Amino acid sequence: MCKKILYIECLSGVSGDMIAGAFLDLGIPGLDLNYLKKEMEKINLPGYSIDLKKEKRGAVFAGRLDVCVEGGQHSRNFGDIKDLIQKSSLSDKVKKTGIDIFTEIAAAESIVHNKPAGKVHFHEVGAVDSIVDIMSAAIAVDFLNPEEVLCSKIPLGSGFADTMHGKIPVPAPATVEILKGLPVFGGDFDFEVTTPTGAAIVKVLSGSFGAVPDMEITNTANGTGTKQPASKDAPPNILRMFFGRQLCSSEAGKNPDAFADSISGLAIHAEKKGYKPIEKLLLFSANIDDMSAELFGYASQKLFSSGALDVWTEPLFMKKNRPASKLCILCTQEQSCAILDTIFYHTTTFGVRVQSVERIALKRKIIKIKLPYGEAEVSIGQAGSRQITYSPEYESCAELAEKTGKSLKEIYRDLMFFLSRR
Repeated sequence: MCKKILYIECLSGVSGDMIAGAFLDLGIPGLDLNYLKKEMEKINLPGYSIDLKKEKRGAVFAGRLDVCVEGGQHSRNFGDIKDLIQKSSLSDKVKKTGIDIFTEIAAAESIVHNKPAGKVHFHEVGAVDSIVDIMSAAIAVDFLNPEEVLCSKIPLGSGFADTMHGKIPVPAPATVEILKGLPVFGGDFDFEVTTPTGAAIVKVLSGSFGAVPDMEITNTANGTGTKQPASKDAPPNILRMFFGRQLCSSEAGKNPDAFADSISGLAIHAEKKGYKPIEKLLLFSANIDDMSAELFGYASQKLFSSGALDVWTEPLFMKKNRPASKLCILCTQEQSCAILDTIFYHTTTFGVRVQSVERIALKRKIIKIKLPYGEAEVSIGQAGSRQITYSPEYESCAELAEKTGKSLKEIYRDLMFFLSRR
């Protein structure tokens, strides 16, 4: 399988605003400033505005997330920030990523200040702009949904930096704690290039560290912070991102037909056509020859209640020519444990097979159609803004049939006739 890869190249260090700016600079359709603003509104964090600046660093232009805070900022402890994130309406995955990043910082600060993590007060990191940077990274990586995130070696810098606690050596003590066990180098910098926030973000997001992997790059980005190069000869203060897919074979990228047949080619085609991004799912299956139709029906209900995306059976013959059914369940990785338990509890099988599969689907929305005798819902399949297929919603149509006394097929026919005239 050709998995999606995100590579973070810390040429001149890493900070929260550099990463956030790079994500927005990737040019991924839908991952833009408006989307970020909409998602950040799900957190009860008033008193700020954000903008994406395109700024020149040396000979390179890069994105910088500019956070403008209204009035003074106040420090927060880890519990305050965790509570703020948990009470938001962000997805559970985004919440977990954000909390994991702050947990790394809290653990490091607790060692530096010799206090329990829960009692450590964040000053710079607890400020609104740092919260925005961290949650922006969590939101963006959730949108991209890469199967693998990699990062380069991380430069540390040198010298001293001014903080609310006074002057501290560079890299900051908290940064060093966070980067323990990760590949680093000094770099030709006499200032702070890697911040605790930046270090925590790449540590949580990245599964491995090293050189750029073999990949087919589809999008690139530059992110930057507020620091300008000291001179024209100084390296630009930028962080780069490469987004793309793993090379599936030696022919990928060379043979157009082989490329078109790969998952990578399908993903790019789906994006161009405006389909939903490829979803990585799990397919459970079990061959069963000793269950009645009633038990299959009940098990299907329970599987849907446990989070299955689809449940179906396929007829087959087993040993001794016994007719049987193959039970198939499609689900997300997050629901896989619940699905497995439901299969064993509500069917007679002694084992299941599990496969990783990819699914490409149309974007879907449900609209209400007014008929002369009532309203019914219809699912619309879209490729971008183009509507290409329709399907009446059974529950809505069945309810209307009960109210009006009309047959279900008559309501289906009227809906399709109405849609054909739009």
